[in-house]
Amino acid sequence: MSSGSSGTVNKVILIGRLGKSPEVRYTTEGTAVANFSLATDETFTDRAGDKQRRTQWHRIVVWKRLAEVAGEFLTSGKQVFVEGSLRSRKWEDRQGIQRTTFEVVATRMVMLGSKNGVRQEAENSSAKSTARQNEPKPEEVPPEDDLPF
Repeated sequence: MSSGSSGTVNKVILIGRLGKSPEVRYTTEGTAVANFSLATDETFTDRAGDKQRRTQWHRIVVWKRLAEVAGEFLTSGKQVFVEGSLRSRKWEDRQGIQRTTFEVVATRMVMLGSKNGVRQEAENSSAKSTARQNEPKPEEVPPEDDLPF
């Protein structure tokens, strides 16, 4: 391993459906950031032999051009593939209580089930080494309500 690597991996890959259309905002420096919720489903058979379905909601954050693409093309219910890393962010809610949010910071996105069966793929165009340096700090993102949808 290279000298800069600590031998750890933080990678998330999800395919799910949007809970609602992305919200695109801009930092004070003019950098686009979009947030959306993504639902993944798990089906299993319970002890009684009945099929059950469990939905897990994931908070997704995309930056820069990828955020603009998400705002332009993603809508509620659309199926999408996202790839990125898991991050935690602390913030204070409206009642002054400290909260921690876990979110996927996506660096790659593929829109699935689009017209004529053609997939649309988007990826942050910045090199990976500069993407982390130029990415706004998580605390620059305005706090949101407790629920991601």
